[in-house]
Amino acid sequence: MTDTAQTGSHANPRIDAELQNVAPSKLEVRGVCKHFKAFGTGEKVVALEDISLKVDEGQFVCLVGPSGCGKSTLLNLVAGLDKPDCGELLIDGEPITQPGRDRMMMFQEHALFPWLDVFGNVMFGLKLKPGLTDKERKEVAKFYIRLVGLDDFRHAAIHELSGGMRQRVALARALAPNPRVLLMDEPFGALDALTRENLYVDLQKIWSTRRKTILFVTHNIREAVCLGDRVVLFSPHPGKIREEFAVDLPRPRDINDTALASLSAKITSALKQHLGKKEASE
Repeated sequence: MTDTAQTGSHANPRIDAELQNVAPSKLEVRGVCKHFKAFGTGEKVVALEDISLKVDEGQFVCLVGPSGCGKSTLLNLVAGLDKPDCGELLIDGEPITQPGRDRMMMFQEHALFPWLDVFGNVMFGLKLKPGLTDKERKEVAKFYIRLVGLDDFRHAAIHELSGGMRQRVALARALAPNPRVLLMDEPFGALDALTRENLYVDLQKIWSTRRKTILFVTHNIREAVCLGDRVVLFSPHPGKIREEFAVDLPRPRDINDTALASLSAKITSALKQHLGKKEASE
């Protein structure tokens, strides 16, 4: 990825305006709970209980915890894909009641359209963007494809790409509408270690220049410490926030750095303690 992809000037001022960073949003979760009914029995299952969380403008916050602790459920609530059973979620002080262009989601599975090439997939996220002509949308799509380092693969078919390249396309598609908040649900979980390390570097670089508010779900504690400003630790059944850890390490961060490993070990120890207390209480 080249630095020239981060900036640029066009003859059309509307494209220049579209490529400028929008102000990131502030997220607030107040006393949120979420229940589901168990398949077959209909018994109520508490996925989230009394979740309160603040994410400041431009912060990169990682949610970690064991499977089934409600991390992805919370992400879906922030995205407006589901509604809480109690409490409220706010974006810039306004209640979240439905999906919106100010929030974009990136999943573990790339969810790309196999019948479209790289360019077509990134363009798809721009189709509902108001105020742009089709020609202007194409210029915006090219910008974000360059931003994720795939300019030479603009017209490649999705099946021709590696797993890491597909996630880069998914990232470009999520960034192209210029959202204020980026929601990422284990986007690197299915990738090999070397590909993940490369993407950690690139994502930090993109975040430092685009400054989106990011809420990032992962099972990988070291990944969370590498990427996040804060790491929020969940405990399971029902999902609750148990601890928060500030990450004051300088950027860009290397996943193999000893200081990063030390903080990761501290968070892992805290997670094990909470799991032990949970098992002892059952």
